Amino acid sequence: IILAALCFECRGEDKVIQPSGDAVAAEGDTVTLDCTFQSSTNSPYIFWYKQDGTSRPKFILSCSSFGGGKTENEFKERFSSTLNSTTKSAPLKIQKLQLSDSAVYYCALKPTVARTSRTV
Repeated sequence: IILAALCFECRGEDKVIQPSGDAVAAEGDTVTLDCTFQSSTNSPYIFWYKQDGTSRPKFILSCSSFGGGKTENEFKERFSSTLNSTTKSAPLKIQKLQLSDSAVYYCALKPTVARTSRTV
């Protein structure tokens, strides 16, 4: 799994931070992909996307500091994230890992493009 961080409509003080390197896990395991952020707003939104192969990124879920958000139906059973405004983080948790989960995962902040990558 590769992670990448993006900011949409970023200001200078807005950014998404993700650790570099590979995250390795076995089928059936639970993996947590870290995403921390800095934001100039008190109500940021975090979006997670999955991109496999050469296809375009697919929306997984969004979350906010006030509990709002949406998860696409195909990801509801095994994918989750909660935005913690104190630690300024919104890790993506993937349960019962499957081979088909191997992909590039994008963590994006709105409002707010910084990029890093991580492989699982």
